[in-house]
Amino acid sequence: MSHVTPATTPGADNAHVHSEPAVVATPAALESGTPLAHDSHKSPYTASDEKKLRSSSSLHSQNKRPVDPVMTGETNVLAVKEEEDIAHDKAKRAATWRRVRPFVLTALALLILGWWISATIITRHRWIVQTLFAWFFILVIAFRFIPNSVVTKPVGAIWGPLVSKPFFSLPYLVRLGLGWVALLAIILGSAFGIPLIEGSSYADRAISVVGVLVFQGMLFIFSHNRKAVPWPTVIVGLFMQQVVALFVLKTGAGQAIFGWIAQTASDFLAQGPRAAEFFFDAETIAKHWFFVNVLASIIFFIAFIQMLYYTGAMQWLIGKFAWFFFKTMNVSGAEAVVAAASPWVGQGESACLVRPYVDIMTDSEIHLVMTSGFSTIAGSVLSAYIGLGVDPKILVTASVMSIPASISISKLRYPETEEPVTRGQVVVDRGTADKQGKPANLLHAFSRGAIFGVIVAGQIVANVLTILALVYMINGLLTWIGLGFGIQELTLQLVLGYILYPLTFFMGVPRGEIYRVSQLLATKLVANEFVAYLQLKAIRESAAPLTHRAEVIASYALCGFANLASLGIQIGVLSSLGPARSKSIARLAPSAMLCGFLSTMQAAGIAGMLV
Repeated sequence: MSHVTPATTPGADNAHVHSEPAVVATPAALESGTPLAHDSHKSPYTASDEKKLRSSSSLHSQNKRPVDPVMTGETNVLAVKEEEDIAHDKAKRAATWRRVRPFVLTALALLILGWWISATIITRHRWIVQTLFAWFFILVIAFRFIPNSVVTKPVGAIWGPLVSKPFFSLPYLVRLGLGWVALLAIILGSAFGIPLIEGSSYADRAISVVGVLVFQGMLFIFSHNRKAVPWPTVIVGLFMQQVVALFVLKTGAGQAIFGWIAQTASDFLAQGPRAAEFFFDAETIAKHWFFVNVLASIIFFIAFIQMLYYTGAMQWLIGKFAWFFFKTMNVSGAEAVVAAASPWVGQGESACLVRPYVDIMTDSEIHLVMTSGFSTIAGSVLSAYIGLGVDPKILVTASVMSIPASISISKLRYPETEEPVTRGQVVVDRGTADKQGKPANLLHAFSRGAIFGVIVAGQIVANVLTILALVYMINGLLTWIGLGFGIQELTLQLVLGYILYPLTFFMGVPRGEIYRVSQLLATKLVANEFVAYLQLKAIRESAAPLTHRAEVIASYALCGFANLASLGIQIGVLSSLGPARSKSIARLAPSAMLCGFLSTMQAAGIAGMLV
């Protein structure tokens, strides 16, 4: 089969010609269904022949005959022409948008301002959320026209001489000592300066405080290089976790903001099951079957996220998050991007945002990239946990807390001893080199996202089913072996439940409920968090549910991907992105998984100081 190189159209801009042969005319692309004609071998084609050529892919898939080289060349011409037409249309739309952009954005800003004024007058009790929501978008629009220096220069003029310069002129050990004092002050103040709630005691909170110190001590003891530990990064990470927990759990503004975010996320994801009624019926949807309700929400969410990627909104949001953690925690740009993206797009997709750099990452960077994935959940499965009865506010809070937690824990376990390539810069890959090519428009991106959502949903079903079956098989074998020793119901959960008992105690779980919570953690580690949350739901609906304190701590501790199945996913994804580092990835993955597991337990311990 020969490959005929198409001639470019005279006067066409070469930048508008799609240059990926895998999509245009490689043998693989032709075999997978590139449109080919079967009833005419004449050239050049008339308009009717061209139409017939474009619509004959189904015939080709049913009757795979040897491909005529002439047909290959004609297909190339049509494919390139289509790409040129799409690029030309985009260029025209872009030029039109540049002309009308100031007027459209100004009108939009005035509309948002009017809405804010009206909403504040009508619903005064929600003024905090409405104000933040409205002015966020107004300022985003304003700074499309106002240079950032209008804000950064005055802030820098004050921050530099009054805060930054005096602080960094102090000796390193003095700065470090001040950091520890501030951290201990906020931890002890949170645990013992806030009134108790029903079902809690200061003794429980004290255990949670000690637990955080124990977790840090364990990580330091097993650190890869204790002399290289970046203590400022560790301190800032713990401090941020505590601030987020305090803000969400103990302030009216935090509860209002994160409650609104959680409710909005829940309402948004509920549109998936509503759409599923088209295929099923209201009674089926009302049963809240995992296969129907949860997977419908996942498919819809992923399609929406892909649409945001097409517009660039997702990259912009992740970039801003990454810049903040890059500045405050002194990590490389690649590390900051992955850590900031993991709670929203998941452990595999977040690594794809820095795929040009995976092959040249240091061991410490690889460890942090994987730890970030293990420390949190993904937005695509948020609906699954909400559907299982987990408080959405806990899920959102745990996701935000996981960003600084994963950075500080990973750097404590595996400090940086080399010089990262992306130190000093934040770069988010926009996926322009996607093998399928960039979507033609917003609807095309949404459609592609829906197809990808079906794939993810299928992977979730397959993984949950097979892992559950494997766990049941192992438990059956262990039970049979245990009967020989007179032990009833010897299972993985039983064994790991006892191993994790001390760590569960240090999270601050009430004494009478430690074993049940430790079994949930064992289930999460052996199977996955889906199965663990299913068991938590069953306990909640049983005659002997957990207390409020124990359930809150368990919900935080289970909110992460640190399990054996995800270990394989992380190794597979990162090895495909950076084949040159595949051995290092496989070597570092178990350590990163355990760090991610401890990260969620530490977040649960911090929550235990406040409930």
